[in-house]
Amino acid sequence: MNKSHYNKKHKDLARNLRKDGTRGEVILWDKVFRAKKFHGYQFNRQFCIDNYIVDFISRKLKLIVEVDGYSHNFKHEGDKSRDKRLKELGYTTVRFSEKEVYNDLDNAIRVLENHLPK
Repeated sequence: MNKSHYNKKHKDLARNLRKDGTRGEVILWDKVFRAKKFHGYQFNRQFCIDNYIVDFISRKLKLIVEVDGYSHNFKHEGDKSRDKRLKELGYTTVRFSEKEVYNDLDNAIRVLENHLPK
């Protein structure tokens, strides 16, 4: 199987989501992930993996970062099954709420740094 588990059937939707990111996604992308700013690791945004589009992914770190907006208050079970499937594919998922990102970006960065190789 494809090592990155990339699924091109969602490519157009992912492209549209990139253009219409949430405030938290924009902050993480601009201040943390863009141009390998995060300790030299490449992150992609709105990446198609298996049957999902994830907010951010570092394929090298096998790390997925999701920024959960208000709608996720009603998607707990769906998010759990999604995270379980991504874990089966070898990925770790870290979730932040929108508010966590824009109210305490430094803490979000510390949480992410805990997933770097020692």
